Amino acid sequence: MRTLAVLVVALLVLGVALTFYFDTRLHRVDALGNYAGRVSDTPGTNWLMVGSDSRAGLSDAQKKALATGDSDGSRTDTIMLVHIPESGKAVMVSIPRDLFVTIPGQGQYKINAAFNFGGPRLLTQTVETVTHVHIDHYAEIGFGGFDSLVDAVGGVNICLDQSIRDPLAGINLRKGCQNLDGQQALGLVRTRAFPNADIERVINQRKFLGALMSKAASPSTLLNPFRLFPLINGAIGSLTVANGDHIWDLARLGWALHGSPISTSIPTLPSEVTSDGLALIPGDNTAAFFDHIAKDEPLPDDLIQNAGGALG
Repeated sequence: MRTLAVLVVALLVLGVALTFYFDTRLHRVDALGNYAGRVSDTPGTNWLMVGSDSRAGLSDAQKKALATGDSDGSRTDTIMLVHIPESGKAVMVSIPRDLFVTIPGQGQYKINAAFNFGGPRLLTQTVETVTHVHIDHYAEIGFGGFDSLVDAVGGVNICLDQSIRDPLAGINLRKGCQNLDGQQALGLVRTRAFPNADIERVINQRKFLGALMSKAASPSTLLNPFRLFPLINGAIGSLTVANGDHIWDLARLGWALHGSPISTSIPTLPSEVTSDGLALIPGDNTAAFFDHIAKDEPLPDDLIQNAGGALG
C-alpha cells in the first residue's frame, strides 16, 4: 500500500513538472496590450484564433509538399472568435477577412490588413473595437504547424459532400468519408475552390476544427502516449499565444471545442466596392450578433449562419 502511494505521488509530481516544462516552451507574443478606451471585461471567456499564411520554418521541400507557395511575411488567412460561455455550448465565430472596418490609427480597410499594419496586437485591438467583446486569450498557427497537429493525432476522419480538386491547395479529395492527413487537411481548410469562395471556406474551417478537437480530446489520443506527447509537442512547436496564456488555457479551449460547439459566420450586409476593394459591410445584424456575445447571451437562430460547406 505504501509503495502504491509513493508511486501515485511520484506520478503526480512528474505530471506537474511536465506541465510546467511544456508551458515554458510555448511561443508568446504581445497580443493583448491595454489601450485607451479598451472594452472592459465581458462575461465568459473569449479567444481570438488566427490562422496565418506564414511559411516561417518551412523548407523548400515542405513548401512544395504542402503547396503553400513562396510568399514572404505573413497575413491572416483565418480569423476566428471563440466564445466560451459561463454555461452552455462554446461558440465558434468566423470573422471574414474582407470585413470592412476601421483599423485604429490606420483608417478603413479590410480587417485582415490590421495584422499587416501592426501584428497580433493591432488585430486584437481592431476586433475588440469592432465587436465590443473583450479578448482574453490569443492563439496563432501558421502553415507549418497545422499539418503537424493533424498528423500528431493520426489524421482526422471527415465526410465530404462533394469531391474537391484544387491544384493551388495541393488536394484532390473524393466525395465521401475518409481520413485526412496533415497535408490534405491543410489543403482542405485553405481551398477556395467553391462558387462562394471564402464563405464556403470558413464553414469548412470551423467544421474541421471541431473534428480535430474531438479527435484530440478522444480516449484514443489522451490515453495513447504515442499520440498525446506528439500532440503536445506539435501544439507547442506550432502555436503562438499571448503573453500570460498557458498550456492549461489551451487545454480548456480544446475541451470546450471537443463536443458540438455552435458554429457560425457573422451576419453582414452584402458586399460593396470600397476604398479597399470589394468588401463585406457590417450592418445592424452584425452589431446585434456581437452584442449577444458580449453579454454572454444565447444567439438567436436568425443570426446563426452555418449552412453550406463541403463537410457533412
